[in-house]
Amino acid sequence: MTGPIVSGLDPRFERTLYAHVGKEGSWTLDFYLAQGGYETAKKVLKEKTPEEVIEEVKRSGLRGRGGAGFPTGVKWSFMPKDGQQHYLICNADESEPGSFKDRYILEDVPHLLIEGMILAGYAIRATVGYIYVRGEYRRAADRLEAAIAEARARGYLGQNLFGTGFSFDLHVHRGAGAYICGEETALMNSLEGLRANPRLKPPFPAQSGLWGKPTTINNVETLAAVVPILERGADWFAQMGTEGSKGMKLYQVSGPVKRPGVYELPMGTTFRELIYEWAGGPLEPIQALIPGGSSTPPLPFSEEVLDTPMSYEHLQAKGSMLGTGGVILIPERVSMVDAMWNLTRFYAHESCGKCTPCREGVAGFMVNLFAKIGTGEGEEKDVETLEALLPLIEGRSFCPLADAAVWPVKGSLKHFKDQYLALAREKKPVPRPNLWR
Repeated sequence: MTGPIVSGLDPRFERTLYAHVGKEGSWTLDFYLAQGGYETAKKVLKEKTPEEVIEEVKRSGLRGRGGAGFPTGVKWSFMPKDGQQHYLICNADESEPGSFKDRYILEDVPHLLIEGMILAGYAIRATVGYIYVRGEYRRAADRLEAAIAEARARGYLGQNLFGTGFSFDLHVHRGAGAYICGEETALMNSLEGLRANPRLKPPFPAQSGLWGKPTTINNVETLAAVVPILERGADWFAQMGTEGSKGMKLYQVSGPVKRPGVYELPMGTTFRELIYEWAGGPLEPIQALIPGGSSTPPLPFSEEVLDTPMSYEHLQAKGSMLGTGGVILIPERVSMVDAMWNLTRFYAHESCGKCTPCREGVAGFMVNLFAKIGTGEGEEKDVETLEALLPLIEGRSFCPLADAAVWPVKGSLKHFKDQYLALAREKKPVPRPNLWR
């Protein structure tokens, strides 16, 4: 899944999150304790204040690994010091097509996540945490529940942890497979037993979140990364990566490539290094890549793009986003129109239907225009209509799901508009290779 460290990689760049993924019994408490597990939490809870933990995470430069890339320590600092009940939620609803990095933390090293949540809970003064797991991740949820039971039975969760007076407990909540629950406020509604519709912000979760109480929501990879940061120090983490993107990152690569999988590499690793040195290279000619999961704008598979560092700032400069770091290769034999049509149908299906731009714009107009163009019944004016429609949807919905539907199509029109126009002129349906069936 991760492979050995390639020769020439700086020895300071070592795997921490995936160091034990794939090893027999790695999900058990005894295995984790044998690797020094929970020692960081014990030391931090005894020697540091919550404010000191937040400052250390701020100095590390850790940014949210769920897609948005917001600075983690800054997010934690928004939590009030008001003495009321605080909640910590781990967003393990990994539903973005092209993203599959969190799954192996949940399945193979669940105690790493638990320890990260103890540390985060201590920093934000939360005594209760919830892990919201994607409904299809049954093995992950089973192992998480078993790991939590083990930790609770041995005193690593519950009252008065390590004799410090700090109490923290965890619960697993299994979702029902809805992509919309990856949005933090929809997730909280689902957790409360309500329909998973996004909430209007403000108020933000740190002000009024789960059951109206201050709440922080972080991604699986983000919370797991807190453990090595607090074990080795912010400087160790910050020395890796780029100026605006620090540390190691779980990059994923899928599509027609020799070794698809997850690779833990320094932030700023180039697409060329990931695809050719790690994943073994493409199996057929490639026309485009999606750099960070299905919601990020695709880029041409050019020499310039291949040499682009995979970081927040470098991909923003290219007109795309790092997102979850899920790289998807699109071969030349696949129509970009069909690829985008496929994604549009996905987002239309997953829309909660609460707001007009998403319900009517994505699930209505975008789907219908793609169906018209893709079946050979479109005209050039339909391509122009689609292009004009996108800014009427982008940034106008309750949550980013509509934006997620717009961005890949917008990117495809920027770089591959000729394919749309060719279908409209030739009146031919898109070819349907098995890859997209």
